[in-house]
Amino acid sequence: MFRRRDTPRERLVAEIATDLRRYSVDAQHIGHAFANLHGLNATDLQALIAVMDAELADDPLTAGRLGEQLNLSSGSVTALVDRLERAGHIRRDRGATDRRKILLRYADRGVALAVAFFEPLGRRTDAVTAGFSDDELQVVHRFLRAMVESTREHRDEMRTARPDPSRNPS
Repeated sequence: MFRRRDTPRERLVAEIATDLRRYSVDAQHIGHAFANLHGLNATDLQALIAVMDAELADDPLTAGRLGEQLNLSSGSVTALVDRLERAGHIRRDRGATDRRKILLRYADRGVALAVAFFEPLGRRTDAVTAGFSDDELQVVHRFLRAMVESTREHRDEMRTARPDPSRNPS
């Protein structure tokens, strides 16, 4: 992070890392604004994003998979799903092939709230991407996918890391 950047490539990599960090922080602020507007907490927002991503991939989540993704206990996931369902953000559907399986999906109200809030950002995103060729977008996509994977690997390592008792400040 804080190391010398002597070559043009090193400076470019540093600028990209800074831009990613700024984008991440600004995106979090936007997400928190949506959450605050609709009485959601940070975990609620993470859950809604996970449900949306799963639906977009045509692989809806079960409560168990949601808990794995968010690193939550089954009791916490049940309370979370109940809360989001009561608020009209998500719904529970039975699986088409296995009726015992309960799938989490966006509810119509939740979709309407998200679209109303995020549509202006979507238009801005469309305007930005219009300035890039298909080939350039392919490179950006490949880069971002690799960064997402790298970040998730680091996140998962941090989740499983045991705290070092010698670093306890008390």
